[in-house]
Amino acid sequence: MCGLCQGGPPKKITRKEEAAMFIQAWWRGTLVRRTLLHAALRACIIQRWWKQMLVKLLERKRHLALDFYVRQEWAVVKLQSWVRMWCVRLRYCRLLHAARIIQIYWRWHHCRTRGFIQGHYIFKESHLNLQLEISLGAQACRVQQCIPLPIKE
Repeated sequence: MCGLCQGGPPKKITRKEEAAMFIQAWWRGTLVRRTLLHAALRACIIQRWWKQMLVKLLERKRHLALDFYVRQEWAVVKLQSWVRMWCVRLRYCRLLHAARIIQIYWRWHHCRTRGFIQGHYIFKESHLNLQLEISLGAQACRVQQCIPLPIKE
């Protein structure tokens, strides 16, 4: 112990003791600075690692957000195409129905102005009974005929 710490009269410090105390203080300071340097380096390494993890996490979040956005856009485009297809199909079905109505009326009108043939037939033994009705506009003609069939016995 040094003389300053004791309650008695101060002790005279020699030059050797002073040099030894200087070296010890320098060595303790060096050890403390080295320990602090190692601690600072370790803290820097941990901070760099943590920043890298945060960057990776942020990049992952950005990627997920972009993927979610792309899926939403794809779903919207798909839905829009389905709606457009449905509208076009609905219009096509309406036009097809209108065309069929026009065809029906045209055929009916064409048949009335040109005439049509209706009839039926019956086989009896070796005869064919034929009944025809031919219409030509307002005129009508009925034909009944019994035709013998040449059947060999």
